[in-house]
Amino acid sequence: MDEINLRKYDKPLALVFGFLTLTLILTLTNQEFLSWAFARHQNLLSWYIRPLFLIPFCYFAYKRSWAGISITIFLLATSMFWFPEPAVVSPETAQFLQMEIDYLTRAWNPAKILITLLVPISLIILGAAFWKRNLFIGLSVIVLIAIGKVTWSVVFGGESGTSLIAPASLGLIICVVLIYFGVRRSRKDKKE
Repeated sequence: MDEINLRKYDKPLALVFGFLTLTLILTLTNQEFLSWAFARHQNLLSWYIRPLFLIPFCYFAYKRSWAGISITIFLLATSMFWFPEPAVVSPETAQFLQMEIDYLTRAWNPAKILITLLVPISLIILGAAFWKRNLFIGLSVIVLIAIGKVTWSVVFGGESGTSLIAPASLGLIICVVLIYFGVRRSRKDKKE
């Protein structure tokens, strides 16, 4: 099956995975499921792989694939519980994740809604930048996402929020380097 034939399934697949992502988010309102997911999210492997999902996200935006973007978001959302619950959890990790659970389960007010909306808004801007093939804006948004995540973590998590700096920094470096060279190579291939 060639790329043209696959294109006809792009939007239906995007809708299916968009629905699955929304279902997952709604499922996280169930306290039992939330506890199960966050017990596995204590595994630091999930902290290190999550930023790397920006690479396929940007790739699919660059290729203008709604399905690729939607599938990547679904995988990103589920990656928090891909790994087994660790036998040992550092106090900082446990404290930070408890802060995240408290944040998600506490009452919502306009300020919290606005802060939380920064996540989908930043992904929309990131996707639009690569959809328009603007490498500079795209990479700038990735940097701002990393800075925003670390800032939010430290502001709301205090000292425990600093535990996110290493995964976010390493993820940022890997994403920027691979996306930069991937786009450059793609542009070079088109010229040849």
